[in-house]
Amino acid sequence: MIVASLSTLPAFVLYFAAALALTGLFLWIYAAATPWSEFKLIGEGNVAAAISLAGAVLGFVLPLASVIAHAASWLDMIVWGAVALGVQLLVFVAARRIAPGLGAAIEQGKVAPATALATASLAVGILNAACITW
Repeated sequence: MIVASLSTLPAFVLYFAAALALTGLFLWIYAAATPWSEFKLIGEGNVAAAISLAGAVLGFVLPLASVIAHAASWLDMIVWGAVALGVQLLVFVAARRIAPGLGAAIEQGKVAPATALATASLAVGILNAACITW
């Protein structure tokens, strides 16, 4: 029985590695797209930066998890994972247009704007996940 359940281990490793790589790519692109340095600010104890980044990451991995669960193939997962990445970046771009002072507020450690950005990222991520499963 254990041998039978391990028969899917190669697929698990492939999908999990791809998901980690896509998440790393998302973090790299997102950090490059923001005018502030998330990791530097988080290292300095900036809670606002941590909240906004956490929301963005969760907003990305929720649809990615849905993609993994419903993908027809590994390539399908990569393509729809890229779509999820793009959608999450669009959330950030839209938030910056709606609230032009967002970057400065997060750099200053203002939690309310960071929470609003994180909420938008999560909300769109949840909707994205639901739409991807259709």
